[in-house]
Amino acid sequence: MLAACSGKDDFDASGNFEADEVIVSAQQNGVLLAYRVREGDRLNIGDTVGRLDVRVIELQKEQAEASIASLGRKTSSGADQAELVRRQIAVLEAQLRHQEKERGRLENLVKADAATRKQLDDMDAGIDQLNRQIAVTRQQLTLNTYNTGLQNRSILSERLPLEKMVGQLQEQINKGQIVNPVAGTVLVNYAMRGEMQIIGRPLYKIAGLDTLDLRAYVTGTQLSDVQLRQQVTVRVDSGKNGYRSYPGTIVWISGKSEFSPKNIQTKDERANLVYALKVRVKNDGYLKIGMYGEVIFLPRLLRQ
Repeated sequence: MLAACSGKDDFDASGNFEADEVIVSAQQNGVLLAYRVREGDRLNIGDTVGRLDVRVIELQKEQAEASIASLGRKTSSGADQAELVRRQIAVLEAQLRHQEKERGRLENLVKADAATRKQLDDMDAGIDQLNRQIAVTRQQLTLNTYNTGLQNRSILSERLPLEKMVGQLQEQINKGQIVNPVAGTVLVNYAMRGEMQIIGRPLYKIAGLDTLDLRAYVTGTQLSDVQLRQQVTVRVDSGKNGYRSYPGTIVWISGKSEFSPKNIQTKDERANLVYALKVRVKNDGYLKIGMYGEVIFLPRLLRQ
């Protein structure tokens, strides 16, 4: 009664309750095939609340996976071709051994004047031709092996880009699942099942209501009486029952002044500049976003 008759407020600051509101939006284009969000629902982090139609992206992923699988069929071991060349070399080497053996005989005949020198020279020319042919065939074997490896590496080099594409497409498919990012209560729902959604379109708004912040304002003369983590009392109107009181903690104090909002009452109404602060209060279910609240910095006995 004395406080009322004196014309002075019996609180130090006042303001409105607020919460960190998160707007959850679609991360993919498509028809909303499933959706189970209603205003007032309490959701946990990681809850799947809806699903978008991403069948086209799934088909693109399957196509990329099929391309990866086909790479193995495009490659060649080169074993058959290499074996054929090796057999050619074996035949030439057998011919060479036979020619060298025949040359030995021919040489003995030349020494015995039973054969001419020209026959021996022709035999040497044939042996030399076989040696060159064997050398060329060996080079062909090496070249074929190199070309086969080069061709296989060129084909297999397409695997990594395709695998990255599959990963990107899978990420887009995952975004077709609507996963709730924060724990809290759904405040507003903007979507309905069956609607066409596009990336960035809001689906619903959610906020954690277990604790609320009372954004209040104090004058410059009161600023020296408040500090971070200071314990204060917050009270709200409870109708015929008077007031409800809650313990609160100052979690933020603005570092700059601002003009007093028209809807905020302060202890010193003559002050034009005020400082904003936030008082965190545990919610028992009675507190609501936008509700008016008052802050008392000191116990009532010390205030009097």
